[in-house]
Parts: sequence; C-alpha cells; structure tokens
Amino acid sequence: MDNFDTLKLNKEFRRAYGRGKSFVSGALVSYIVPNRQNSLRIGITVGKKVGCAVKRNRSKRVITAAFRECAKHLSPGYDIVFVARSKTPFVKSQVIFKAMKQHFVQFGIWNFTDEEATN
Repeated sequence: MDNFDTLKLNKEFRRAYGRGKSFVSGALVSYIVPNRQNSLRIGITVGKKVGCAVKRNRSKRVITAAFRECAKHLSPGYDIVFVARSKTPFVKSQVIFKAMKQHFVQFGIWNFTDEEATN
C-alpha cells in the first residue's frame, strides 16, 4: 500500500494517544489505533525539546522517508502517530525503518512476504 493520508485534527491525535497502543524505541514512539475507514493515516509530531526548526524538520523528513518504505507492507485501517525523540534528527532513515518495522510486527499489522517469512 503506497497511499496514505495524514492526520490533521487535534482530536485525531488525542484519540491515538488515549486509545492507541504505544511502542517505544530509542529514536521513535509510535501510537497505533484502528480506525473505521479502510485507509492508512499517519501523523507526525516533533516537540521543541528535539531542537531548533532545522532539527525538527529533519526529524519529520526522516520519519516520512522511513514510513514510505513501510507503507507497502502494512494493512489498511489504522491511524498511526509517530512522536520524534531527541535522537531522531541524528539518525538515518534506515534506523527509523527498523524501529517502525519492529513496532508494526509487535502490533500485528506488518504483512510478511514469502522471502521475509523464510528468513
């Protein structure tokens, strides 16, 4: 699945924080909650503690790039909120991709291909 929508409203983010399941890694926190639509929606938040605007924007770009790699393996019908941590602007998107994959596998929405299942 390559297409995904974005969360824009505060109530959508609050719903993910309140009802979603959270997963934490060194550079990323993920909140995953099922939605009633047949679409995949994401939201990215970066607090001011991460750093200046340059670091916050880099964090968003790295998270988005990693998610584009993950999106084709995910089941639709979920809202996902990613929260950047202080390490996020200093890591590559492959590190974030591995963290995302681990979160999605733990939640059970990662669709394995035949070659991944054998490894």
